[in-house]
Amino acid sequence: MKGLEVKNLNSIEGEKINRGIGNEFTVKPVIERADATKCRVSFVEVEPGNQAFGYHYHEMNEEVFYIISGVGIVRTPKGNITLKAGDIITFPTGKEGAHVISNGSYTEKLVYIDFDTIHVPEIVHMPDSNKIMIIGPYSNGTYDEK
Repeated sequence: MKGLEVKNLNSIEGEKINRGIGNEFTVKPVIERADATKCRVSFVEVEPGNQAFGYHYHEMNEEVFYIISGVGIVRTPKGNITLKAGDIITFPTGKEGAHVISNGSYTEKLVYIDFDTIHVPEIVHMPDSNKIMIIGPYSNGTYDEK
């Protein structure tokens, strides 16, 4: 981070991400990607009927979600977990930390804070598509798992 900052959820410009039907969400970075050196923090908003990102796990980086409002349904290797405002969930590295969060409401937007560590290079596994994403300081790419 470059320095001390105060931001408000309602004043941060969001980036709408659309990865296909049911996978549309908005990311509002608290710490800009270029300024993040050890952690990344973003507000994430997911409209009813959608999920954020996709089912995945990290080899190097841990994640923590804090639910601000709405209902989240988190798919994990051990089954679905329902979260509500005030709940926090942690995702370790490796297969046991695999997850995807969906909006569990038909009417209310899901809003949560996503805290991530930053260690590169990083390998993100996406079991549903048998793909991996490689994230490095000088190159990035998505490849078949095999």
